[in-house]
Amino acid sequence: MLDSEPGRGVPTRRRVLIGSCALGAVAAIAACGGEKPKAAPGGPGGGDQAAAPAPSQVLRPGDIPVGGGVILGDQDTVVTQPQPGQFRAFSATCTHLGCQVERVSDGTIKCPCHGSQYSVADGSVVHGPAPKPLPAKTVTLNNGALTIS
Repeated sequence: MLDSEPGRGVPTRRRVLIGSCALGAVAAIAACGGEKPKAAPGGPGGGDQAAAPAPSQVLRPGDIPVGGGVILGDQDTVVTQPQPGQFRAFSATCTHLGCQVERVSDGTIKCPCHGSQYSVADGSVVHGPAPKPLPAKTVTLNNGALTIS
């Protein structure tokens, strides 16, 4: 039996149980903290992806490499330029299991979770397991700035 007399220094069953719960709660909170690591510009292995502009910056045509694109994670958007002066935008959420796409290179938008790849031209599936294309968004060029809606 763990119960002890007061003042003896031997923990009671209640104190051991409370201490264990507190320690478990601290560990759970610590495990939930932090941010996801951010990929370096160009993504792993280089490629066509440009560094995404900061949220306060204006997205300009020169920010999007021809044949490549940029991922605007805070807007759940990937913007591509399949041909010079031709801009496309899609949801950055993979249609397989909802992971965010990670990079744009070699003419495709790549998801890191299970290898799905999409065309920079139309968002169609180039390599599964994604079951359907990335949903398209509208890109307009006004006064030298790209706007996505």
